Amino acid sequence: MKTTGSSLLCVIAVSLLGISAVSLRGQAGAMGAMDEHAHAAAPVSTGLTLTIHGKATKLSLADLEAMPQTTVAVHNEHTKMDESYTGVLLGALLAKYGFPVDKTTHQTMLRSYLVVEGTDKYWVLYSVTEIEGSEHNDDVIVATSMGGKPLGADGQLKLVDSGDKRPQRWVRNLASITVKSAE
Repeated sequence: MKTTGSSLLCVIAVSLLGISAVSLRGQAGAMGAMDEHAHAAAPVSTGLTLTIHGKATKLSLADLEAMPQTTVAVHNEHTKMDESYTGVLLGALLAKYGFPVDKTTHQTMLRSYLVVEGTDKYWVLYSVTEIEGSEHNDDVIVATSMGGKPLGADGQLKLVDSGDKRPQRWVRNLASITVKSAE
């Protein structure tokens, strides 16, 4: 079979278009899978694992609701709304389960931090001084309700910081808090 230069170019162009179409279908499928993963709902938090000095304590919603409650009013920059959350002060929670802030723990507190993680594996860091009322003006709470109602899509628990301008360190579907030392 004899082909001319223009016929050969047409064959090459059609072949490349076919390869591109297959490639694009593959990429679209991969992008769809990534998009689906990005929008997949995280498991709803149903309890909290609090780890202090290597000792893990599992707390239920009822355990947290039985503790003294604090309400904070915040502006949620993501929703552009003012919101009210109620829950346990994180400093009080740490004190109750093994990390009280007093003269004996002051130096340890200054060198300690928290790793706070949600069920979707989103995690943030706080220094202990950021959540301790004797050291910091704002409140960080383990919220159990918003506006007097359960948190809904945010799970049963959510970490909320009344001092953050944006909720990027708030953790919805809160699952674990671990105290670590930088020493």
